[in-house]
Amino acid sequence: MTPSAPPGPLRVGNASGFYGDRFSAVREMLTGGPLDVLTGDYLAELTMLILGRDRLKDPAAGYARTFPRQLAECLHLLAERGVRVVTNAGGLNPAGLAEALRRLVRREGLAIPVAYVTGDDLLAHPEAAGRESWGEGVLTANAYLGGRGITACLRAGAQLVVTGRVTDAALVSGAAAAHFGWDPADHDRLAGAVVAGHLLECGAQVTGGNYSDFTAHDVRRPGFPLAEIAADGSAVLTKHPGTGGAVTRGTVTAQLLYETGPARYLGPDVVARLDTVRIAQEGPDRVRVHGVRGEAPPPTLKVGLSRLGGHRGEIVFVLTGLDIPAKAALVRAQLTEALAERPPARADWELVRTDHPDAATEETASALLRLVVRDPDPEAVGRRIGAAAVELGLAGYPGFHLTAPPGKPSPYGVFSAAAVPQTAVRHTAHLPDGTTRDIPPPPLTAVPPAAPPAVTLPPAPAPGPVRRVPLGYVAGARSGDKGGDANLGVWAREPAAWPWLVHHLTPERLRALLPETAPLTVTRHVLPHLHAVNFVIEGLLGEGAAARERFDPQAKALGEWLRARHVDVPEALLGAGARPPRGSVREEPGDTPGPVPPSQTAPGPVPQPEAAPGPVAAPDDAPPQGPAPASPEETRA
Repeated sequence: MTPSAPPGPLRVGNASGFYGDRFSAVREMLTGGPLDVLTGDYLAELTMLILGRDRLKDPAAGYARTFPRQLAECLHLLAERGVRVVTNAGGLNPAGLAEALRRLVRREGLAIPVAYVTGDDLLAHPEAAGRESWGEGVLTANAYLGGRGITACLRAGAQLVVTGRVTDAALVSGAAAAHFGWDPADHDRLAGAVVAGHLLECGAQVTGGNYSDFTAHDVRRPGFPLAEIAADGSAVLTKHPGTGGAVTRGTVTAQLLYETGPARYLGPDVVARLDTVRIAQEGPDRVRVHGVRGEAPPPTLKVGLSRLGGHRGEIVFVLTGLDIPAKAALVRAQLTEALAERPPARADWELVRTDHPDAATEETASALLRLVVRDPDPEAVGRRIGAAAVELGLAGYPGFHLTAPPGKPSPYGVFSAAAVPQTAVRHTAHLPDGTTRDIPPPPLTAVPPAAPPAVTLPPAPAPGPVRRVPLGYVAGARSGDKGGDANLGVWAREPAAWPWLVHHLTPERLRALLPETAPLTVTRHVLPHLHAVNFVIEGLLGEGAAARERFDPQAKALGEWLRARHVDVPEALLGAGARPPRGSVREEPGDTPGPVPPSQTAPGPVPQPEAAPGPVAAPDDAPPQGPAPASPEETRA
């Protein structure tokens, strides 16, 4: 008997990278070309807090309300083409969204089977393991489930599958497992699909959005991506013909590094080894991702916890012309005295020197002094502090004015992570026929090794002439947030720059280039096949994006700041193969960071830099409670 051929490639598209992404993307993906499965990622750490607040006001809320409207305008097209939809838009109420979709289907006179997945919401289970360690005031507590519930729903005939908090990549890996008949022990295949899912989850970020070399492509309106997944777990990343943006080795590398950390990328179904990923440009807008190895998943699941941290107020003073530091000191002293009887619990001042000497416009002669206050009591950061600031209008520094009148205080959230055993979560698939199926934990789990996989570094380049230029002339970067930590991936724009980059950009040097990171622990992970290094900077974002403690609360532009810093680059790398990014301008040199020790983890004080060797020419121009899945997270605009 001749064995049957394996199923053909599964074409999986994405139509959302966050709650608030392009509304028309669902229609664009369904009409732009062939598609088997359409996914939509709507959840992020900040989004869960927002949905939690919605649910406090209305118990029937808690899901992404834009999704039913997006689907409504395409429902007949969906039925006609038979495309299956898998989305985590269910948020904190997947059952409520599933029922809303059923009503929509009935109203249109269609027969589209709907299913949903539950079990992630641990507040719905008072007996949840570890709950006593979460502390007070938890608003949401959701375990990051894997894709096996999605697989069960699709195998039962569902065309619309709604989930709550699953890992973003599970939307794709669950669909691929259903299509190809993979079982939980197919670790390499599952790992390949997880990597494909991670590449798709952020939508247009893999087709040229938020990309360091954005001037090389027309990225005014990038198309949304799709992956052609093969039976062995490999995939080709591409997009519909005629859509904007680009799919290149660089755009794929950038997204692969986004919001990841160690080479072992933990997930509830499999550990994907990022150090095994190979990428190759197969043609215009076609990048093959292959070679991914997988390992047994950890015995625990990550749990995302959000709570209300208090109330936040912000006032921005405009300081113009001369004596900027003295003006800033005056207003600080005046406000501190005015609020001495009842100061806010926390007050953070930041002077942003946007002013220029001998400026041709008033705006470019001005600096901004930001005051951010936080307190459990909204009155302490609201009317009281606003009134104290306004009262200085005729009694403060010369030229006193604000960017806007003081506004009402806003509540802010705090994100933290915990872990629970996989066996402690009731992962349930609610099938189209009304029955349910419990999804057992993976039959094989393992605690990942503490030591990172061994890597072989290329020889360090021989000493020679160097030129002081921005790092971005030879490297791309992308950064993001993971709770209170920041992730910063950096890759060599050309293979020839890789030996220099990996030996030059150590944790110590990163901390010298980005002084904000100086007191923090910085860990570097090396990914030789990608010609990349990936940094995790612990605590840079304080209590997480929802707390908005930093000027760039989600570390979105951290990589671009690094690329703008000046370093000594071998002149041999600054030829035709490593030209400055198009549109770069001549910049003045800064201080030269010197040699650094080879350590991969750099806690503690930063050593003083030494002088750089060689002639210098003028410039041309880890889970908190055991191994828990480090699920990819997208952001909310």
